[in-house]
Order: sequence, then structure tokens, then C-alpha cells
Amino acid sequence: LVRQMQLMKEWWIQVGLLTVPFLAVYLHIPPPNFSPALFTWRSTGAFFTFKEQQIFYRDSWGAVGSSDVVILLHGFPTSSYDWYKIWEGLTQRFHRVIALDFIGFGFSDKPRLHRYSIFEQASIVEAMIGHLGLRDQKVNLLSHDYGDTVAQELLHRYNHRRKGYINIGSLCLSNGGRWFSFTDSVQYNNVPSLIFFFQLLKDGGIFSPILTRLMNFYFFTKGISEVFGPHTQPSEAEYWDMWTALRTNEGNLVIDSVLQFINQRSKHRDRWVGALINTTVPLHLIYGPLDPVNPHPEFIEHYKNMIPKSTFSILDDHISHYPQLEDPTGFLNAYLNFINSF
Repeated sequence: LVRQMQLMKEWWIQVGLLTVPFLAVYLHIPPPNFSPALFTWRSTGAFFTFKEQQIFYRDSWGAVGSSDVVILLHGFPTSSYDWYKIWEGLTQRFHRVIALDFIGFGFSDKPRLHRYSIFEQASIVEAMIGHLGLRDQKVNLLSHDYGDTVAQELLHRYNHRRKGYINIGSLCLSNGGRWFSFTDSVQYNNVPSLIFFFQLLKDGGIFSPILTRLMNFYFFTKGISEVFGPHTQPSEAEYWDMWTALRTNEGNLVIDSVLQFINQRSKHRDRWVGALINTTVPLHLIYGPLDPVNPHPEFIEHYKNMIPKSTFSILDDHISHYPQLEDPTGFLNAYLNFINSF
């Protein structure tokens, strides 16, 4: 028996010695190369500095004769590239179309040991507006998911005329992430595996850094596919673009820090929902009803009850959590109809 235990111990030591180099290689796999489309997106953008951090943005001049400006605020865990399918359509209506990558996302810096917050992201948007010389310009906000919460903070500052506020002309939200504190039975039924994994990262403590390093393309793809409709799945190339943008500047290693926005949503719910309830700014919601994050019909009924003055557009039944990617034509038409209504 002693001999067997000794042999087993030696076997585990050998397995460990063989595993270490493989694990080391795995943990240092470089991010994928940019696809031509993603490279073009980055190369036609620019950077500005916010508190020593480089923030990526894209600014296109479009419709002649219009003075309207639209600012696009992306979702989690993706980037400004989420808007590429409707970009050209927006430039045909707006004088300027502007999108940024929030700090910790896309091509922007992703500092570790950083206290990521919705408040900071809102300040970054305000700084970008100042950098672009649009401080006195009325702007339209179009947001998705995480960007919805940033837009709500910007709206709160506008409503209260806080120093540095953006002059908001309109706000259009889309498929946000449970911002209205549904009951637990609505909130947690059929939760996609990627969201469950993000919950683990958020609350994982000392294990979170290990989990972030173990995330790979195949797990990411499986998880994020669950928030797209079965008939509107991204192509393999589109999945790689999402993953490449996330991996740029080792963004996978800060996801656990960025995820603290979930706790912030809960803590500041009254502030951010109150911003929608109390504003005089024209509001609209574009909603993909197959969204497992914001289930239909509970979500839209709750939204209508809480924000009765907001208008809304419900897209086709097969559209899920990323409507601007799954149905760009329907999304763009819904948004332009809203913009042209006031």
C-alpha cells in the first residue's frame, strides 16, 4: 500500500510538471490579429487622454445641411464596433456620428487595479464632448445595454444641470440589463451561461483573476451566442472580432473589475431610474423581445408602467439582446422614426 501511494504521488508530480508549461503557454496566448474590418474601424478612429488613460473614439462627418449630432454608447462586454452595421445609415441623417470605447473596453486602455464605475464612464463621455468642441451643442444619445446605464447617469447630470453636463436633445435606449430591478422570478429564469459566469467573476473574490485567465474564445462564443436569437447568430468572423476587441490590451483580465457595475446599478437604482422618470428629454426604447436578459413581455410591461411618457419600438419576435447587430435595418428605421418625430 505504501508503495502504491508512493507511485501515485510520483505520478501526480509528473502530471504537474507536464501541466505547468502547457498552462504557462495557455495563459500567455497573445490576442488574435485584427480582421481587415476591425483594423479599418480602429485605423479610422482616434484617441484622447482622460486622466492619463487613452480613450478610443470614432467621429464621422455625415449629412450636409444638418447640425444634428448623435453619440453612440455601447454595451458589455463588447465595444463601439457594435454599431458598425448602422454607421453608414446614421451618417446619412446626422451631421456627426460619434462612438467611443469606454475605459476597459475595445481599443481603449484597460488598467488593472482600477475602480471602474458608471460615474467615470459618464465623465469620459463628457470629456470627449469637450475634446471635440461640442460642449454647447445639443446631442442625441443612442445607447445599448451597459451604455444605457451610462446614458442614465448623463441624463441625471443634465436634469440637475451638474457642472460639465452634456446638453441632451434626446435619448434612445435599447435592450439594457435589468435596470428596473424585476422580481427574482423574472430576473433569474433561464439566465444564459455567460451571464452566470459573469456573476461568478463579479463575486469570485480571489478566484476571479484565475477565472478571467481561463476564459477563451470558445467559451466566450458559446456564452454570447445565448443572447442572440437562433436565426440571428453572428458569423464566425463576427465572433472573432468581438473576442479580439475584448482581448486587446488584455481586457479579459479586467472583466471582473468592470462587472462591479452590476452592484452599482442596484445601489444607485433610484438615481438612474429617477433620471428617466423626471426628465423632459424625448425618450424612446428599441427592444428585441427574444432577449433572455430582459424577458418579454414582463420587461416591456414594467418599462411602460414606470416610464409612461417614453415611446418604444418592439422589433420582430426573433430579435434578441443585440438588436443593432441582429436587425440593423429594423433598428435604424425605428431610431430614425423616433428622431424625426420631434
